[in-house]
Amino acid sequence: MSTYKTLHDFGSDEIIIEKSTFIGYAKPIKTEEEAVEFVNEIKKKHKDATHNVWAYTVGKNMNIQRYSDDGEPQGTAGIPTLEVIKKEDLRDVVVVVTRYFGGIKLGAGGLVRAYTKGAKVGLEVAKIIEKVMYQEVKIKIDYNQLGKIQNEIMNMGYFVKDTIYEDNVEMIVYSRISEVDSLTSRMVDITSATAEIVLGEEFYLSEQDGQIIL
Repeated sequence: MSTYKTLHDFGSDEIIIEKSTFIGYAKPIKTEEEAVEFVNEIKKKHKDATHNVWAYTVGKNMNIQRYSDDGEPQGTAGIPTLEVIKKEDLRDVVVVVTRYFGGIKLGAGGLVRAYTKGAKVGLEVAKIIEKVMYQEVKIKIDYNQLGKIQNEIMNMGYFVKDTIYEDNVEMIVYSRISEVDSLTSRMVDITSATAEIVLGEEFYLSEQDGQIIL
C-alpha cells in the first residue's frame, strides 16, 4: 500500500451534550497491544467516569477492528465510534470517548450522535494525515551543475533532505515512490548522464494537504 490515512499525533477535546460531558481521545498506534494499552490508560485516568467507550483499527487493510460500548445500550456507542474511524478511512488508530453522565437520558439516537461527535472532536485535534511511501534518492553532481539541479528539483516539487559538500555535491532528495522514475530520468537528462544516482531506503512520510510533515 503506497498511501493510507492515519493520525499525526495524540489529540483530545470535549463537548457537553444535554449536561453530559463527552471527552474524545484519539491516537495513532502500530499494534493492537498499543491500542489496548491506550484504552486502559484512559480508563484508569477516568475511572470515575460513567462510561469509557472505545474503538480501534489495526493494519493497513483494517484487518483488526474492535470496539466496546462499555455499558451503554448495545450499538449506541462502540459501533458509532468505530464507524467514524472507518468513514474517515483511518488505519492504525484508537479512539476512546469518555462520558460523565449529566442526568438527562439521550435515548438511542441521541447516544449515537453524541458518541459520533465525541469521536470526531478527538480525531480533529489529533490531525488526520496521509502516510505516503517515499524513497531516498542520492544525487551526486559536479559543483558547476548545482544551481541548475537545485532549481529543477525545486520546480518539480521534490523535498531536499540534505546537501553534502565534499569533492562533489551530494543532494539527498525524498521522492514519492510514484515519482522516482521521473526524478531520475530528469537528472540524467539535464546532467547529460554525468550525475551519479543511488536509490536508498523506502519509508512512509506524513503529508497534510500535499505537504510533508516531519
